Amino acid sequence: MPPKEGKCLYVVLLMAVFWCTEALPLAVTAMLPVCLFPTIGILPSKKVCPQYFLETNFLFLSGLLMASAIEEWGLHRRIALKVLQIVGVKPAWLIMGMMITSSFLSMWLSNTATTAMMLPIANAILESLFGDLATLKEKCKVQTPAEGQCVLKLHVLPSEPSEKHILTMEDGEEVERMETASPEEVRMEAQYQLKVWKGFLICIPYSASIGGTATLTGTAPNLILVGQLKSYFPECDLINFGSWFVFAFPLMCIFLLLGWFWISYLYGGINTRLCIRKQDERAAAEAKAQAVIDEDYKKLGPLSFAESAIAFFFIIFAFLLFTRDPKFVTGWSVFFNKGYVSDAVTGVIIVSILFFFPSQKPSLSWWFDPKAPNTPYVPLLSWKKAQDCVPWNIILLLGGGFAMAKGCEESGLAVWIGGHLQPLARIPPAAAVMLITAFLASFTEFASNTATIIIFLPVIAELALGVNVNPLYFMIPATIGCSFAFMLPVSTPPNSIAFASGHLMVKDMVRTGVVMNILGVLCVSLAMNTWGQVMFDLNNYPDWARPLNISTAAPVLSTLAPALNSTL
Repeated sequence: MPPKEGKCLYVVLLMAVFWCTEALPLAVTAMLPVCLFPTIGILPSKKVCPQYFLETNFLFLSGLLMASAIEEWGLHRRIALKVLQIVGVKPAWLIMGMMITSSFLSMWLSNTATTAMMLPIANAILESLFGDLATLKEKCKVQTPAEGQCVLKLHVLPSEPSEKHILTMEDGEEVERMETASPEEVRMEAQYQLKVWKGFLICIPYSASIGGTATLTGTAPNLILVGQLKSYFPECDLINFGSWFVFAFPLMCIFLLLGWFWISYLYGGINTRLCIRKQDERAAAEAKAQAVIDEDYKKLGPLSFAESAIAFFFIIFAFLLFTRDPKFVTGWSVFFNKGYVSDAVTGVIIVSILFFFPSQKPSLSWWFDPKAPNTPYVPLLSWKKAQDCVPWNIILLLGGGFAMAKGCEESGLAVWIGGHLQPLARIPPAAAVMLITAFLASFTEFASNTATIIIFLPVIAELALGVNVNPLYFMIPATIGCSFAFMLPVSTPPNSIAFASGHLMVKDMVRTGVVMNILGVLCVSLAMNTWGQVMFDLNNYPDWARPLNISTAAPVLSTLAPALNSTL
């Protein structure tokens, strides 16, 4: 292969190996283009270094700062408990409440922070329903004796036919009625309860990963798509916060609903009694679990001034990003010079206010009495908090991806790879979408989703150009597929956090994750071939992608030129 393309391919493969094996920290590997591209003659440093802080990084940074302020004042916990209060404590409804809350929070917070916050809430509710987990595991090991019955106290679960005690309230006191149950019944019921417990734990990281796909700031691969689109196709302005949300939010909702059905079915949460309230012997257990949620919510106290302020700025933050240029209607960006105001500008404006807006209601008494005590000034977000909470290594990782993409473009490696992908032109585009999504969803099980999309997105862009398909038709499914890492504990930090609780086994995640991956591929294919076709005009090859074909078409035109001249 040509020497410049070969050198760039060496750097790409080296970084891919280091990212997949984590031989070096991910952020250190991301800085290799600064060392290697200039020294081996691929790109000068003045072109490499600016890639590490493009406007896409500022959008990511503004999202992280907003999330830090939300976590600082506990607004996310209030939202979570309120949702759980609304959905109730029936196991299937509670799983749905967990999934809705986790997915919503992960649209704005990091998937890892969402999972770490939701798991303790889930454990508290589960203990109120089933009792201590260690005791529950011991009951699973009860052996059936040859003869005789034993009297055992069982925790209640609002689903199976009742063979247990009930808790009744008489004059404010709990009176416990015991029923006899065989050891086999004890064991079966305990195993069922343990299955439901696993379902609760496994739904949180999965829904956090699904929710992150709904917004550009929800997960790093979405931002990498935007950055590489601006690098490869500068004239493409179809993807911004608003247009992405309109496309990805319905997809998230459909996938979340299907995932809820699958998890509830697999772990015993769905039956004919589960979604219908009935006054039966298990009502006391539901009341006890509901009391835990209500008590935790009461401990938060009334909505504070800081929480109200953060909620206000959060709504303004989302509203301005969504309405800047949503494509289907005229956005507010038309009031400024065309191309001057981006999502990054919007995000930084809002989060900058957090650094000086007070967290306590300011007192105006000192205006009339200079000697009157004034409320201490504490801003909604301090720079120290921002430094502690912002994962700067992820920002470097984003920059390394943009630098790698720039090197592939400038060296001609992307065009060279695209030329060798021509045999894939025989595959129908709709089938190619499913294959791309499935492949990247499988690959990201073993590598970081950020590293995965950085490695493969340039190749996929060239594949689309080689087969004369709208690049977005392949690039969007690839980006979303990188977030579908459900099968292994090491796939994503949320999976690792849930697995570290010690209540899940690898086979639980594999069995659940295989079907989740299949559902995800089908949902993405549905979205791309329905409302995605209309939103992004995917049936037509766009003008903004044509200039990149010049480098590919030049050799062909040079060979055809003599024949054309003789014909003319």
